[in-house]
Amino acid sequence: MPSKPNILVVCGRNKRRSRTAEHVFKNDSRMSIRSVGLSPQSPRQIRESDLVWADLVVVMEYRQSARIVKEYRALDLPTIHVLDIPDEYEYLDPELVELLEDGIGSLLEGG
Repeated sequence: MPSKPNILVVCGRNKRRSRTAEHVFKNDSRMSIRSVGLSPQSPRQIRESDLVWADLVVVMEYRQSARIVKEYRALDLPTIHVLDIPDEYEYLDPELVELLEDGIGSLLEGG
């Protein structure tokens, strides 16, 4: 992974989990971050260009990883890491922030 990787964070609708991650890490000098959702109702829906941009894709659930692999199998996809964070948190929920900081932080530290 590059010294300042492009990280794409994905959840179902880009309203709570991935948007929280983007908000928390938007000024982190260790990375560039972008958030998207898989649903057509997402404010920002995933596009092929997002996957081309990304050095690492972080999803919240295993089924999201499987969907990306299936729908974009023609692409040379970056590594996809699953955080396994259920859709039960509100935007900027302190517990969600802590889970994201732990999960994405450990990825940046090589863990």
